[in-house]
Amino acid sequence: MTDLTSSLDILSRTPRVLFALLEGLPDHWITQTEGVGTWSARDVVGHLIHAEETDWVVRARIIREQGPSRPFDPLDREAQFHRFEKWSMTELLTRFASVRAENLRTVRGWDLTAADLALVGQHPALGPVTLGQLLSTWCVHDLGHLNQVSRVLARVEGPNVGPWKAYLSVLQSKVVAT
Repeated sequence: MTDLTSSLDILSRTPRVLFALLEGLPDHWITQTEGVGTWSARDVVGHLIHAEETDWVVRARIIREQGPSRPFDPLDREAQFHRFEKWSMTELLTRFASVRAENLRTVRGWDLTAADLALVGQHPALGPVTLGQLLSTWCVHDLGHLNQVSRVLARVEGPNVGPWKAYLSVLQSKVVAT
């Protein structure tokens, strides 16, 4: 991990970015996908909440307290589809902001050292991973989903751009199922 402070700062901004992009948008904007097997902005926010509650800090605690002797539980990457199906976008965004703030307080409170970041845990599919790698992945995971949200929002207006489509790489990107 190169710069824990900056990574945590980026993580603290994600809820504000999502609020700014998504709050108050009509359903056709927040439910747009990139095709079969892909996620809407609403799905992404639900996924981020589930990961906040069951993944990042939970796994960091396992690394810190039990090391590689206790493998991580697998993450249910599609839990949002049943957990949050009746939640409004405002409820999702508010919950995400709350659990993210709590998780960042926890991690900052650990006052992690270089030795802490080198601690090893056991991922169920990837094998040995360090705490620093987990925290870096948390940051990059956010940025990837912000990119995804931007792409699906662009697809709402994409059909209306006419010949400018040739200049808009966001509309040219290949779609990969989430």
